[in-house]
Amino acid sequence: MQKVTGIGGVFFRAKETQALITWYEQNLGIDITDKTWVQEGGLTVFSPFREDTDYFGRREQQWMICFRVADLEAMLAQLRGSGIEAIQKDEWNSEVGTFARIHDPEGNPIELWQPSDA
Repeated sequence: MQKVTGIGGVFFRAKETQALITWYEQNLGIDITDKTWVQEGGLTVFSPFREDTDYFGRREQQWMICFRVADLEAMLAQLRGSGIEAIQKDEWNSEVGTFARIHDPEGNPIELWQPSDA
């Protein structure tokens, strides 16, 4: 069975992105130099998005979680086999890896990420 291997990123809208980055650094000790925070288990992207982003889908959606996976194609086959729609777009892929999107039963977006080094 394929399963997620960790959190690949936490993305959320922010009115004042730099102020929020500073707040997280100062209050929670999250050093997000270059928008990443290396933790046990692998890289996690920590990046506030502009409040007018369409990347998450619905405008009222404030957060989107991204899970790292070891084998995205196997994961997607498993999910689709369970009747879960998965969306892939070439423009989501980059030098950092390949991505797909699913939604939970309440419509919340979940990003799946296979890092390039996986």
